[in-house]
Amino acid sequence: MTDSSKLPLAVFDLDNTLADTAHRQHFLEVRPRAWDAFFAAAPQDPPLAEGVTLAVESARACEIVYLTGRPERYRRDTLEWLAAQGLPEGRVHMRSNADRRPARFTKLETLRRLARGREVRMLVDDDELVCDDAERAGFTVVRARWAAKSAALEEAQEREGRT
Repeated sequence: MTDSSKLPLAVFDLDNTLADTAHRQHFLEVRPRAWDAFFAAAPQDPPLAEGVTLAVESARACEIVYLTGRPERYRRDTLEWLAAQGLPEGRVHMRSNADRRPARFTKLETLRRLARGREVRMLVDDDELVCDDAERAGFTVVRARWAAKSAALEEAQEREGRT
């Protein structure tokens, strides 16, 4: 049962939804993938205007929640980046450092947990598989298609469960 006395939730992904990861994609195009370097470069991500605008506008009617596949060990960098972009404050859900399940599993699990107590107004994400599974589960989805696609990132999200 949801609590109708609280604002609904608007859930936002980070990478390629709010943050442009194009400058660090090359770390995923090598074998083995350079995950530490990929995530270490995240504080230099430029913001994606479309995503940032949608988050700011959504904060007028919703509580903002951030849901990322980034590992927990990058929490400080992530929080600092969100603040530096002027994004609304909100809880940040990150995957545990050892969790290698695909994002479509980890994110759907978190969405369902959030929905047990609150209305989830929408999920905004760039990962098509996450979006497909969330829609099948009954969530309203906004597909973030404003960043350049990366085959390396898509493969990593699904096969390696890293972001």
